[in-house]
Amino acid sequence: MGKFLKTGKVVLLLQGRFAGRKGVIVQNSDNGVKERKYGHSLVAGIDKYPLKIRKSMSKKRQAFRSRVRPFLKVVNHTHIMPTRYTMELPSDMKKEVSITEQSKKDASKKLVRTLFQDRYKAGKNKWFFQKLRF
Repeated sequence: MGKFLKTGKVVLLLQGRFAGRKGVIVQNSDNGVKERKYGHSLVAGIDKYPLKIRKSMSKKRQAFRSRVRPFLKVVNHTHIMPTRYTMELPSDMKKEVSITEQSKKDASKKLVRTLFQDRYKAGKNKWFFQKLRF
């Protein structure tokens, strides 16, 4: 069977604090490493989805409601469900995103936030930015 959990694959998280949230695989490790001996992925996802906007709202309120709060998390492969969707990620994003130290994690979150907000404002990947209803 081929490897299908690749960078850019949109997944749903099934367990933990972010259960039911959508995310994108940024880095993948199928075999595991020394500290994590299981297959896992670094997932960048949406913690707080953007809210609906009406034409009658002010520009300031529209900007506030269209914000996206991201999260970064290392997730076991058994706790994610892949979807048929993929998202184009910049080629250098895999190198720039790191969660080893808190300062690097904060910088990576800001990078992911700008990427997600640009995607949302451009109207790309609309399914990804809608809250999952179940």
